Amino acid sequence: MSGKNYSRREFVKQNSLAGFGAAVAMGLGPVSLANSVTRTDIPAILGGQKIRTKLWPVWPMWNPATDEEQLLKVLRSGVWSRAGVVTEFEKKWAETIGSQRCLAVVNGTNALITAMVQLGIGGGDEVLVPPYTFIASVIAILQTGAMPVFVDTDPETFQIDHDKIEARLTPRTKAIMPVHILGLPADMIKIMAIARKHNLLVVEDACQAWLAEIDHKKVGTFGNAGCFSFQNSKNIPIGEGGAIVSDDGPFIDRCYSYHNYGNPYGTLIGDVSSGTVMAGTKLRMTEYQAAIGLAQLKRLEEQTTKRNDNAAYLRSQIKKIPGILPYKFNEKVTRAAFHLFPFRYKKEEFKGLTRERFLNALSAEGIPCSSGYTPLNKMSYLENVLKTKNFKLIYPPEMLDYKKYMERNQCPLNDQLCEEAVWFEQNMLLAGKSDMDDIASAIERIHLNADKIKSQK
Repeated sequence: MSGKNYSRREFVKQNSLAGFGAAVAMGLGPVSLANSVTRTDIPAILGGQKIRTKLWPVWPMWNPATDEEQLLKVLRSGVWSRAGVVTEFEKKWAETIGSQRCLAVVNGTNALITAMVQLGIGGGDEVLVPPYTFIASVIAILQTGAMPVFVDTDPETFQIDHDKIEARLTPRTKAIMPVHILGLPADMIKIMAIARKHNLLVVEDACQAWLAEIDHKKVGTFGNAGCFSFQNSKNIPIGEGGAIVSDDGPFIDRCYSYHNYGNPYGTLIGDVSSGTVMAGTKLRMTEYQAAIGLAQLKRLEEQTTKRNDNAAYLRSQIKKIPGILPYKFNEKVTRAAFHLFPFRYKKEEFKGLTRERFLNALSAEGIPCSSGYTPLNKMSYLENVLKTKNFKLIYPPEMLDYKKYMERNQCPLNDQLCEEAVWFEQNMLLAGKSDMDDIASAIERIHLNADKIKSQK
């Protein structure tokens, strides 16, 4: 290339022309030309050949040869309710995360609820939470009787903006729930400093952040408790399942008691004849769920490394395209989980092509994608919960005024993020580098043809 620094677009264009010339010289017919489709010709949404026809890696993954022995042993034993296999899973998850204790429960939502209840969070308290998260984060707060207070999002990191936390504090603030959403770590170093300064509890929602790290310390181990999910789409899929981790032994003992009807456990000992010692519930994981989890856990380290490698490569490619703004990490992040790969789409750099049309064009190229979350602080469930009997008994009328609540919980940067975000799912990052090139080429093709796509009727 004579030492010249070619841009990606120039390289593709020049190689496309060279390929066309070679095909003509060899007398190849129309079929051969169609099979050597270029990355800069007609977009698939306008009738061109799609860039990708290969299937993406399936999810969840299951290998009968390596995964079924322990599961079948459990099924044939007839011991299906919580026993030794669940305990084994808890031990291995605690070791994996770098925490002293772990309790497995039925799902991530109830992990959050259990942790907050056993930390004493409840009616009359406020819990700070980001609005850019799955509904379960906020529902868990409401289930304790506490009031969610929304802290705006940093659009560059997709995480709670730690610089805006202190402005949301009131005398009622009891806890912060940072959410490591999409598998990208929130800034726990700064969040923990704020929590210590104001004597606040911290419950980490790490339900999308298995093995993510800040300064080589796993998320979920910074706060008073860390909560994880193992739902079917998650990076360690069990179907349903969750876990709480903590170095606080008596706290985990209380959580265990709570998840088992409130019966005595560990340091939470009552008179044997008195039976149940707290008002608990039933949230026990089954043995066969734990067996599935142990099989999936064997692959998690290798898969996490691959997701990180492919995410870094894909980011390096698409950040060169005008109007594409990939995620940025908070300070000292040493690893992410990449449950999702996010970027922001700026339509002004795509000739005003709407995000919806952009997503449709990407999908047509064989690239699955999503627009992600809508603002949690603007949904009707909040108005409904403020009208409930329990909230009316707990909170003064001025706190239950929905219009004033909405005014207090505005998050304008999150609103903007929700209008710009684009996601790729984690299983796509388990493909190869050439598959990441397919994604980048599809975005570039849409960028180069944005005018034509926009004008299509």
